[in-house]
Amino acid sequence: MKFQPETLDGVNVITRQDGGQKPAVWVGGTAFRHSVLVPWVGDVQAWPVASVAELTAELFQRIVAWAPEIVIFGSGQRLHFVSPALLRPLIDARIGIETMDTGAACRTYNVLAAEKRKVLAALLVGNAPDGAGSAVVL
Repeated sequence: MKFQPETLDGVNVITRQDGGQKPAVWVGGTAFRHSVLVPWVGDVQAWPVASVAELTAELFQRIVAWAPEIVIFGSGQRLHFVSPALLRPLIDARIGIETMDTGAACRTYNVLAAEKRKVLAALLVGNAPDGAGSAVVL
């Protein structure tokens, strides 16, 4: 049984998350096989980072322009917290941030987006060019 609709008028919905060797996140009917920023409305943006070790404060600074209420950071297949120093741009802008593994981040993002919240998912996905691993339909 699906608990989230596949579409919400004018709102981005994450419909699927593929794990395994070739991860992907699906927003609507489009697969993204690289890390992405998924705002509640507007275009999904590539996020030029593949792992927690590559994160910088400047990468989080890109998010401030959207002015979300909250950022859901998906840290990959496992939960990895990042240094508060890297999150300083969000903290200074008074934007909330929650960290979880990417699968949980996708589900949490959908719940908040369905509530019409100004949420942005910052998801570490990977850089596989094609293919899919095990799929989880959200």
